[in-house]
Amino acid sequence: MVWIAGGTFVMGSNDHYPEERPAHRVAVDGFWIDRTPVTNRQFREFARATNHVTFAEIPPDPAHYPGALPHMLYAGSLVFMPPRQLRGLDDWSQWWSFLKGANWRRPTGPGSNLGGKNAHPVVHIAYADALAYARWAGKDLPTEAEWEFAARGGLGNAEYAWGNELVPGGAHMANTWQGQFPRENLGTDGFERTSPVTAFPPNGYGVHDMIGNVWEWTSDFWSAHHEPDAAKPCCIPRNPRGGRETDSFDPRQPAISIPRKVLKGGSHLCAPNYCRRYRPAARHAEPVDTSTSHVGFRCVLRNGSQ
Repeated sequence: MVWIAGGTFVMGSNDHYPEERPAHRVAVDGFWIDRTPVTNRQFREFARATNHVTFAEIPPDPAHYPGALPHMLYAGSLVFMPPRQLRGLDDWSQWWSFLKGANWRRPTGPGSNLGGKNAHPVVHIAYADALAYARWAGKDLPTEAEWEFAARGGLGNAEYAWGNELVPGGAHMANTWQGQFPRENLGTDGFERTSPVTAFPPNGYGVHDMIGNVWEWTSDFWSAHHEPDAAKPCCIPRNPRGGRETDSFDPRQPAISIPRKVLKGGSHLCAPNYCRRYRPAARHAEPVDTSTSHVGFRCVLRNGSQ
């Protein structure tokens, strides 16, 4: 783990997606954070020690999904599949497929495995899986503020975790998408899907992969925007936990009350023409019951030493 000394910083951004607004000042206490996302090797050790079965390996309970057809309720997870044809970028179901049998052991579905991917981030991890690992390890999941503070690497208001250029001097600093998403992946950064967690340089705090590769869970419930600055400097929130569970429900699915948590960091699927969320300020809502081939996590440790 890496020690992140506490401090005050400007969280969020007024320059990009609405949910990142408003930029506001937050104070964060010092904490330890995993140097990299949790890897397949590390998660395998946890699964063997605890016999943990991930959410993606358990058939869904019909009571939690009113209206769902019985033949659609099977164990599986969402896997990115480049579409053969594309009808705009508004319908994500064109490139996401819920594959039966896809899970952390079989990241692209039946027939796949973790061969050669021990050092890649574990994926197909629902929120409960990430929290179970963190507690087993004697740690916790980061708040959104802790995660963003660590991701900035001491650079304050820089656009990216490494400065203000996406590809400084032509050097790729994170595993993102090159080309026109979702059909053209040029792979000029050397990877088409996930990459080893130390394949790219660390940020100024010595932390790897805070941007790109996989989205990462935080402990905060989703909110549509940040709260503004406190009226007085004395009242700047410390280590805030954003949102409320009831406010985090997806308004597009009123019959299904599944809480959503904040994801941070973007992934290998973030591209200049789609999801420009390869920035510390970027954020995304994810239902706690959802696992995908581009979501992982890392842990923090507070009030202790490593």
